[in-house]
Amino acid sequence: MSARILAADLPSQVGKQVTIAGWLHRRRELKSVTFLIVRDRSGLAQVVLSGPAAALADVEMPEETVISVDGTVTANEQAPGGAEIVQPTITMLSDPAAPPPFDLYRPAITAGLPTILDGAPTTLRHPNLRAGFEISAASVHGFRSALEALGFVEVHTPKIVESATESGANVFKLDYFGRPAYLAQSPQFYKQAMVGVFERVFEVGPVFRAEPHDTARHLAQYTSLDAELGFISDHQDVMVVLRDTIAGMVAGVQDRAGPAVALLDVAPPVVPAQIPQIHFQDAQDLIAKHADWDPRGEPDLSPADERWLCEWAELEHGSEFLFVTGYPMAKRPFYTAPDPSRPGFSNGFDLLFRGLELVTGGQRLHRYGDYLAALAARGEGPEHYASYLQVFEHGMPPHGGFAIGLERWTARLTGAANIREVTLFPRDLHRLAP
Repeated sequence: MSARILAADLPSQVGKQVTIAGWLHRRRELKSVTFLIVRDRSGLAQVVLSGPAAALADVEMPEETVISVDGTVTANEQAPGGAEIVQPTITMLSDPAAPPPFDLYRPAITAGLPTILDGAPTTLRHPNLRAGFEISAASVHGFRSALEALGFVEVHTPKIVESATESGANVFKLDYFGRPAYLAQSPQFYKQAMVGVFERVFEVGPVFRAEPHDTARHLAQYTSLDAELGFISDHQDVMVVLRDTIAGMVAGVQDRAGPAVALLDVAPPVVPAQIPQIHFQDAQDLIAKHADWDPRGEPDLSPADERWLCEWAELEHGSEFLFVTGYPMAKRPFYTAPDPSRPGFSNGFDLLFRGLELVTGGQRLHRYGDYLAALAARGEGPEHYASYLQVFEHGMPPHGGFAIGLERWTARLTGAANIREVTLFPRDLHRLAP
């Protein structure tokens, strides 16, 4: 038996004896011949059986059984990739497989989302379902590549923390050897501290939000793509880096997930050299003037506001992206820097994409005294944040950062109706398994 090759390599091996291995994706039985379609990580390969071998395949090898095939490659324009394997010797590498929750060989997915999620270890083998995660992986590669090219260092911070990052109630509380602890809502405190070490840092990791949302856009655990950088003038510097990061993620998807993009008919966005932006207050005024509702006086944008603004940005600027800057301080975490020219507003921003908030970021406070004042204004003392605040007593530069929700990005990119479609084993208000 020769060394294993992948299905995608068959066209370059015509006339040679090869070995492939994978899952029996589909069996098509004709009068005198049986075709087996074998699926591996690279795609599909066709195997041709005739005579007694075809009868054996029918009896002993149900679909999704793992097999190895040794045979000769011949050209066939009708086969996947234009080549197939003939005169095969087939070896079963697993027990005969139990039937999957739905037929994985059918191009259309014939099951609902609950069935897909309940059987995810098997159902995600479907090429259309798997493709979303290939796009997700390529996005993370692009995120890392873009930031490393800008001099960022990857860090890995704790997910069990002593205090709630956002000083809110929506945290998962733990018993940590008899002491109270929490699952981290974000790596915010640690990535700020690491600006004092490396100046520019990023992290890819899980975050946890104990928010009882039951919507198509929220999760209790998701993957956050975080970045923080020092020696900035204000939040505009952060927005420039974010723009380059998003462009890098799009490039990563195009370079590394081309087949998945084609399979799902994804249209990667064009990232403008300069993403248009609008101040929060101006955005509300614009909506009130042209839409059927008046959001003025609200401290945040509603989902309807976000959708309207994205439509406006595409019509007015030809951009699928829009920065909304200057959110009210009342809706930003205590570590957010205020806008010195507009009292009550922040040097914070959101990036909207295809009708939805994708990224939150901004400039942070960096002086110790400002932190004490910010906490006092919220009626909180510094004692619960002692380990966080100590870094600001030892000199920190002006800095800021952002966080991208990976699953939300992938859902927007692929057009998924529900974020759970592109989340591996999602955790939400109801789901704790598989």
